[in-house]
Amino acid sequence: MKKMIFAALGATLLLGGAGPKEPRGWTPLLDKKLSQWQTYQSYRYQLGYAGKVPTDAQGRVVPPIGYDKNEANVFSVAMQDGEPVLRISGEIYGCVFTRQDFANYDLKLKVKWGTKKWPPRLDEPLDSGVLYNSQGPSGVDYWHSWMLSQEFQVSEYQKGNAMGDYWCIANSASDITAARSATRDTLRFNPAAAPVAMGNGGGNFCYAAANYEVPNGQWNELELISVNGQSVHIVNGHVVMAVRNSSAIVNGQRQPLTHGKIQLQSEAAEVFYKGIQIKPLDAMPAQYARYFSSK
Repeated sequence: MKKMIFAALGATLLLGGAGPKEPRGWTPLLDKKLSQWQTYQSYRYQLGYAGKVPTDAQGRVVPPIGYDKNEANVFSVAMQDGEPVLRISGEIYGCVFTRQDFANYDLKLKVKWGTKKWPPRLDEPLDSGVLYNSQGPSGVDYWHSWMLSQEFQVSEYQKGNAMGDYWCIANSASDITAARSATRDTLRFNPAAAPVAMGNGGGNFCYAAANYEVPNGQWNELELISVNGQSVHIVNGHVVMAVRNSSAIVNGQRQPLTHGKIQLQSEAAEVFYKGIQIKPLDAMPAQYARYFSSK
């Protein structure tokens, strides 16, 4: 399970406003050369990691591997049945992220698990994630691996984790209609509940409504609808999360976080993605608008 901390953001952070306009219709984002993506790699984490940048034997901070590197061939694309398939080995924490900034869209992609795991998650569920509204530099989160963003979690169903869970990444924030567990230490998305503030000390994680993952080795179909700071996480045709008021905490205040790049995480588990495509939207589709009615 991920842990997140607040991070100071540099002057490069772009908050609010509209992103660039997209051409109408579906646009594929994956090809065999990863031409529409860049990479970032941080570290090979070991057991016992507790949020600090790794140091060497002399106590000096170890720099991350960095941008546009592919040590250990963590990111690779193979053609299968005439279609490009992205493999992320998970051996080194990091991500691939789109070169383009996106706002107001419908994103579809398919994902399935491999079989490999790496420290420090050898005894944890297989894990990855789709990070959206991603802005600023990489490495501002607890794992020093990702940009400020919102997370559509891609996780093997174990210990309650499921496809479509929500995480704040770095100092992101939002509101989610969610109900607390009997012990009041966890939240689960419930469209009938009252909104709960996420981030800024209000909790960084919310469970998906239910588990709709297919068996390991089969392809899951994921869909992310993101419009004007509202987003819907859909797993194999089922709405499992609705996120309101996407924002970031800057100098103690919420600011809109409504557009950005898309990241796919490398997080100690082998995972495959294909069929990544995006379509611009003018408004939240009517069938999902009810998740954002006033409460």
